[in-house]
Amino acid sequence: MKYRSSRGGVSGLGFRDAVMMGLATDGGLLIPHDIPDVRDKLVSWSSHSFQELAISIMAEYIDDIPVEDLTLLVTDSYARFNHEKVTPLVPLGDFHLLELFHGPTLAFKDIALQFLGNVFEYILDDQKGYLNILGATSGDTGSAAIESVRGKSNINIFILFPEGRTSPVQEAQMTTVLDANVFNIGVDGSFDDCQSLIKTIFSDLPFKQEYQLGAVNSVNWARVLAQIVYYFFAWYELGRPETFDVSVPTGNFGDIFAGYLAKRMGLPIRKLILATNRNDILARFFHTGVYQRGEVYISESPAMDIQVSSNFERYLYYALDGSCEKVSEFMAGFLDEGVARLDFNTSGFDESFLAGSADDEETLKTIRNIYEEENYLVDPHAAVGISVGNRLRTPDVPLLCLSTAHPAKFEGAINKAIPGLTPSHESLEALAGLPMRKEKMGADVAQVKAFIGQHGLR
Repeated sequence: MKYRSSRGGVSGLGFRDAVMMGLATDGGLLIPHDIPDVRDKLVSWSSHSFQELAISIMAEYIDDIPVEDLTLLVTDSYARFNHEKVTPLVPLGDFHLLELFHGPTLAFKDIALQFLGNVFEYILDDQKGYLNILGATSGDTGSAAIESVRGKSNINIFILFPEGRTSPVQEAQMTTVLDANVFNIGVDGSFDDCQSLIKTIFSDLPFKQEYQLGAVNSVNWARVLAQIVYYFFAWYELGRPETFDVSVPTGNFGDIFAGYLAKRMGLPIRKLILATNRNDILARFFHTGVYQRGEVYISESPAMDIQVSSNFERYLYYALDGSCEKVSEFMAGFLDEGVARLDFNTSGFDESFLAGSADDEETLKTIRNIYEEENYLVDPHAAVGISVGNRLRTPDVPLLCLSTAHPAKFEGAINKAIPGLTPSHESLEALAGLPMRKEKMGADVAQVKAFIGQHGLR
């Protein structure tokens, strides 16, 4: 399997090179040359554990890591998860919830980042090299990325987050990690500002090469690959229905794009239901064909407080029939004008998707209703997915909703939804009173680059 850029300037990369490059050198995102059709393998995979399924699916996309080494990487990546099934399925009324928060930082990002951290280490050990990881987070990515590489001697990590716009627990999960190779940067701005800083720095190719910068955000292909696995696993856990709908709370489009690839690989997903909060650039696009940047609103589901979705370009490549020229034109127009358009036909642009949004009031109401009716507590992001999913689903089609984080990470939202209820988790309680370390700076490229220059490996 080889990888190419969505903008056409890079092609023929192996998996290892794609992982280490992160963002393509032409500014595009790396994608596989082909999407494998695995329909003839679905029956033979039916008895696989999560780990065995991960090895089988990843092997479809990786041919430059021996299977025995890949097996060790996958086994090690999920050894710290606190559920034997890794991503267990929970029935709630007339739908099912897939719990993706059983990793070390209680968020779905662990599923991909534990794997990516181990792959980085594996490749660097083989090459006798080093890496400076640069990432941006709206909440959960940062702590999951840090947890995946903390203490590794050949990797330093720099995480940018919007100062004051993550939950206190999310910030504590990052800033209480005092390992010498971990650097947290609180940026005076929004998550989109943090993402813009990252993309600008990566576009400085001499700087990227000098410091061996690597991407840990969902622009890294390995993140998407690891997320494909739990769509297949959930289908098996559901009893292999003829078809099913999946509702995905999303801001950066990475999680739902993994589901889109799973569908193209042959998994019988009927509809991917894209669920956003008030920051609804993606929902608006799938209704109108207009991709337009707007104001970033602070919500009760902060990981989705995003107006520029970093994985959307990967989808564009397929939506535009693999035309790198059209992708480049679309993205250049969006960068210049803050808006770009695709022509929709009367039935919508892509029948694979349904899209909707839920505001804070609806989100909190869903948290409250699920708790009262099912005695089960969901976090605000899962609540967005449940709300939109139930609104757009087809009644006689099984509905799967993704639960992306443990509710204890969002105590404020839970208290608003259910006054007097304080969710807890022992790993989060252990953070209380621990010393913290972070740097604060403006949304200034020169400042961030100077900090990397001072503390990065060379």
